[in-house]
Amino acid sequence: MTKPVEIGIKQNLIPFSLLVLINLFVGSMVGLERTILPIIGEERFGLASTSAALSFIVSFGFSKAIINLFAGELADRYGRKRVLLIGWAFGFFVPLMVIFAHAWWVVVAANVLLGINQALTWSMTVNMKVDLAKTNQRGLAIGLNEFAGYIGVALMAIVSGYIASVYSLSPEPFYIGIALVVIGFVLSLAVQNTDEHVNVQAKQESEDPLSSIEIFKRTSWSDRNLSTSSFAGLTTNLKDGMAWGLFPIFLATSGLTVGQIGTVVAAYPAAWGFFQLFTGMWSDRIGRKKLIVSGMLLQGLSLWLMLLVSTFSLWLSSAILLGIGTALVYPTIIASVSDVAHPKWRATSLGIYRFWRDSGYAFGAIIAGVVADMLSVSWAIGLVALLPILAGVLAMTRMRETLT
Repeated sequence: MTKPVEIGIKQNLIPFSLLVLINLFVGSMVGLERTILPIIGEERFGLASTSAALSFIVSFGFSKAIINLFAGELADRYGRKRVLLIGWAFGFFVPLMVIFAHAWWVVVAANVLLGINQALTWSMTVNMKVDLAKTNQRGLAIGLNEFAGYIGVALMAIVSGYIASVYSLSPEPFYIGIALVVIGFVLSLAVQNTDEHVNVQAKQESEDPLSSIEIFKRTSWSDRNLSTSSFAGLTTNLKDGMAWGLFPIFLATSGLTVGQIGTVVAAYPAAWGFFQLFTGMWSDRIGRKKLIVSGMLLQGLSLWLMLLVSTFSLWLSSAILLGIGTALVYPTIIASVSDVAHPKWRATSLGIYRFWRDSGYAFGAIIAGVVADMLSVSWAIGLVALLPILAGVLAMTRMRETLT
């Protein structure tokens, strides 16, 4: 007799926990580059232009955003697990290409593959957790997913910075990347598919089917909640694309060592990851809107604070505040989109949201690079800080509460 499909984190604790562990390795793939790749661009390949040095983030951001646009629909058609495994297959080539890179364009190309890897793997771990969770557990489910991913980013940012300081910028840190992909792929083979859980939820919520174009319109501009969420996500990752590329350069020119830079750079995603343990669950209790508004405002103010201070401890504190601001919004926005979207087109809508959100990486790197080249790194950080503040004001005035 077939066991009936049950919805809920407790009822699916083993597959849910395995998905949390998998996303730790997904995030670690990004953390591997976070401290050292901007420095490699300047020191090893002699990139004098900040825009050129940040080109790897542009390639990562656009490839991740574009694949996100299709990842949800692929998952709805072909199943979450299959897409997850394909994502790991793309990731295998990333550390190898960086290790053997003879020119900067090879590193840029490797980050196209990293973007594909992140779009497919991270999207699937999010979707599969939402599939398993009850309606009033979505914030908690997404918070745990993002906690694991960004703790992976932070840990690997510290580890790669330490290895680079002891050995060299390359190839030693990237040997770890090969192991990350192998472990992530093996764990993903063991994960349970969640298609049946989606079908159970869909039967509980009746709605006429929508075309992909209509879902894109709703998520991008016609639905007040979905479109406001998309803009908030875009500006959040636009800020992160800038931080990824400019923080190491800003801190290096301020006199910090590679080890200190690694600590500050890691503190931001560490706080981001850790506090998502609480913010996602908190949004299940008090609602999504309050956390989204306050988190967007805190992100912008934290960036300005970083420009006003001049000691290692205060830069570290600013990075932690920036991480807390990001933690307030990151799982909460995904939960809000999941609240609005019907189960049958939820993965597609989340994919479109993640398209807009992750294109922010590329736009942030482009804007930061151009402004830094024309004015200065400090000006680039300060101007980018305006955008999450604008998104916070927009969410305050346009968004309705989605938790019911």
